[in-house]
Amino acid sequence: MKYLLDVNVLLAGIWSSHPKHPITFAWLTGKNLVLCPVSGLGFLRISSNRKAFNYAMEQARRGLREFCNERRVEWISDDLAPLDSKPKVSEEVTDTYLADLAAKHGFKFGTLDGGIKHPTAELIG
Repeated sequence: MKYLLDVNVLLAGIWSSHPKHPITFAWLTGKNLVLCPVSGLGFLRISSNRKAFNYAMEQARRGLREFCNERRVEWISDDLAPLDSKPKVSEEVTDTYLADLAAKHGFKFGTLDGGIKHPTAELIG
């Protein structure tokens, strides 16, 4: 099984300062991992945001690059049209899109967000 990762899983899996790093790091072990531009860009945005992790952009890029190389991450396109995903409220837009993208490709959607109610979602921890 392949797992398309939510942004929160990337953050917790890469940054050891994240409170859910140990649980997420263990869950990631041995999994076939997939990322897309939406998840990669979200990771870079939050990692470099001064109100969140506050890493320099180059540090964030290096963290993502090393994670992808070490874990042999597969990249897919964001090939689901935005209107083909149907979130109910603005807070669901990205997560629903990623879960629907995972479904389109026959993947699971790995997330730390227990509020996501989607058939592809697999809650970590």
